Order: sequence, then C-alpha cells, then structure tokens
Amino acid sequence: MRRKAGIAIAACAALALTGTAGATAWKAAGDEGRPVGVWQKADPVTRTPVAANQQPQNDQLPQQQQAPGASLPGVVAPEKGTAASPAAPSAGESTPPLLDQEGRHESVTAAKDGGRQRVGELITVRKLLGYLGGKPRKETFRYPGASYVKLHFARIQMLPGDYVTVSNADGTESYRYDAPELSDRDTGRWAMSVTGDTAVLEMHRGPADPLRLNDLLGTLGVDVDRVARGFSRSEQQKRPEEQLTAPGRTGREESVCGSDTSADAVCYRSSDPVAYTKSKAIARLLINGTELCTGWRIGTQNRMLTNNHCFTSTSEAYETEVWFNYQCARCGGYEVYKPTKVWGSKVLATDRVYDYTLFSVSNFAAVQKFGHLTLDTARPARNQELYVPQHPAGEPTRIAGSLGEQAGNCSVTNPAYDGYAAQSDVAYFCDTEGGSSGSPVLSRKTDKVVALHHFGGCPNSGVRGDLLAAKLRAYL
Repeated sequence: MRRKAGIAIAACAALALTGTAGATAWKAAGDEGRPVGVWQKADPVTRTPVAANQQPQNDQLPQQQQAPGASLPGVVAPEKGTAASPAAPSAGESTPPLLDQEGRHESVTAAKDGGRQRVGELITVRKLLGYLGGKPRKETFRYPGASYVKLHFARIQMLPGDYVTVSNADGTESYRYDAPELSDRDTGRWAMSVTGDTAVLEMHRGPADPLRLNDLLGTLGVDVDRVARGFSRSEQQKRPEEQLTAPGRTGREESVCGSDTSADAVCYRSSDPVAYTKSKAIARLLINGTELCTGWRIGTQNRMLTNNHCFTSTSEAYETEVWFNYQCARCGGYEVYKPTKVWGSKVLATDRVYDYTLFSVSNFAAVQKFGHLTLDTARPARNQELYVPQHPAGEPTRIAGSLGEQAGNCSVTNPAYDGYAAQSDVAYFCDTEGGSSGSPVLSRKTDKVVALHHFGGCPNSGVRGDLLAAKLRAYL
C-alpha cells in the first residue's frame, strides 16, 4: 500500500508513543517534574494482575480496575528531525462471550498479529541500579533520533518508602514507581514511555534502613533488561503500511484513495468544530511497546472500542498505553499537546469475525472530559457522507473527510460490503493508513459511529455500527 505522500512536510507528525503495564503492589503515578501546562499527579492505586488459573463465570462481566498513570494536557515541542464466521447477530443479541479453560476470551487464540502498525524496536540491555553505596543512583538511556524510549524492568525490589522515576531528558515528563512489599518480588514489567530520545532512570531512597534490613541491601535493586525505542520520523516513513485488507483482496491497493484530504484535527477547530470535538474521544494505543492502533471511548461508562486484531485479552490490555489528546497544538505545526495517558485495564468483550474488542481503562476520571462517541443503530446508507478521526502511522490526531467539498471521497460506497462475514462491513474511500485500525467512522449527518474501521485497500471498510450496537448493547 502506498504511504501518504508529504507525511514529512505536511503536518504535525512527530511520533511520541508509549508502553505498558503494572501489577500487584506496583504503584505508578505521574510525577509533575518541571511545569509544562497543567499535568497533575495521580493518586497511586494498586493494580491487579491477570489470574490465568482463575476462570470467571461466563455470565459475569470482569470488574473494572483503576490504576494510575494519568496526566493533564500541556504543550511540548517534539524533535524536528481466520476463524469460523458466525451469522450476523439478531437485533436483540447481547450475550457475553464465552471464556476458555484459562479464563481468556475464546478469540484470544485467533490470529491477531496482523494489522498493527509497528512503530519501534526492542533493544536488549543490562543495567542495574543497586543499593550499595547509600546514595541515589541514576542511569541514562539515550538513542539519538528515537521518538520515544520505554524501559522494561526485569526486577524491581526496593525497600518500603523507596521509589524510582523514569523521566525524559529535561524532566518535563516523568513517572514514579513506588516500592512494592519485599514479599512481592514483582518482575517483568514495563514502565510508561517518555517522549524523545532519552529516558533517565533514577532511584530515590527513603529513610536510611527503616526496617534494619542492611543484610538484604546487596540483593535489592532495579534491573532493566529491555528498551523499546520508537522509530524516528524518517524511519517511520520507510515502514510498510500494516493495515489488513478484506478477504480476497491482494493487499497492494492504496489506502490513501486519490489525493490525501486528511489533515490535523486542530485545523478544523473553527471550520468544523463538531468533527474537531468528536475527535477528542479517540485515543492512540501503544501495544507491547512497539505496535500501534487507534481506539475510542464508546458511551458514557468506562468503555473503549478498538479492533480484535489489535488485542483480545486483559493481559494485553495491561500491556497497552492509551493516549488521549495527542494532537497538534496548531494547524500544520510541530508542537503537540502532552497527552493524557492511562493504562488499559479489562477486556469486556471481543470478537474475531466482527473484529472488535471492548475494554476499560485505568484512572477513567482523567479521560472523561474528552467526551464519548455513540454507535448509530440505523443501517448505513449509500452516499452517506463520513469523517474519520484517527492516528495514521502514529501521527497526532488527523481527520479524513473534512466538512465541505473535501469530504467528497469520504462517503459510503457500499453499505453491505463483505468483511469476515457476508454484508458485515461498510465500504468507503476515506483516507487511512497503518495505525488507523480501530478508528471510528462517523456519519456527517448524525455525528454517530456508522462503522469501526479495520480494512484498508480502496475501498477501505469498517464493521457496521448497527451490528456492533446489537452485539454490545449489554455492555454499554
């Protein structure tokens, strides 16, 4: 598929992605660092890990988990440089999905790796911040040109009252991780990523030996074994587009259909204020530290929607950072708003054929202000004008199908297009790219979601919103 021409010069396209996780007794909170706009410190809340050996009841929804990691927006300048296909659901169908013997949703074992846009690489390292010496320790991880840096802790064992911070080079973005109980030897966890090419890890010591544990100091420490390095803008431009295409298509079709009419969301703040406001409800999802999809808040409760091919299980949700308000500060500029970041929490429903995953997020209160979208229960109509807020190729929010003449190629061409099931999709020529998977496709007339975008290929297509509304009614 052809990449969008002009990505390097047309828009605010600096990449700034993130990573994941948290676990029992691991408390993470946004550290204020240097003032940049308004960025409030979140209250630390214990995260609950996935219990693989506990099987929830099929008739119960997983409980939502609250966790820290939120921040309020400021402004920061980035660097310049195949499963069986069931029949379509009836109008009243709303049955929670079945779980397998390990408590996972059935489709967790379905093919799901295709279609996520790769935006970084993993690097093996070995860095240890120890206790001996009695002073705070600091380690700097710098990768020139990287769009983000994300640390993975192989081990984090500290005395109560101690904590570590992961910050960017100038301290304007910083996250704090408090010591778990000594009995909780939590391992294998990602920290929240920081924007830019440098991450500074620092250990902060509490009162000297408060529990008289000097004999253990030699065994304590923080061990970093991996780093996720975000691609630079030039590297990202060379990456192939990783959108899925509808069954039977070659995958060579373009997803930017004709001339690209999408633009930074902020460009429409005055000329198309409804679309701009609706775009606030979408989020950029960084999955497993190096892969990207788009998601969006659906309904008034703590619910987010993305594609099944983005992720399917609660354990994967825990490994996903959800960024709201990642957009350009001005039309065509390079400064971006500091996003409000929260962790993914619980997967509530997922389906391979209709390619959706419904999930909750941690610290929901931090993202409520960005609004929500609503599924259109009416069947889409041919020639219905559309617009698509999205994070193509990891860029800050863009909108395809702006108000007026430019929306001409962004309309319904086939309201009963075949996806993974007969007539499950809506087809359109709205411009999308890798990373757009999971974006909402909204009706210009109703400003409701008529499709969940999942296939590129001109025409591009998304799962019909009326079908999703019937399947998800019990959860919304």
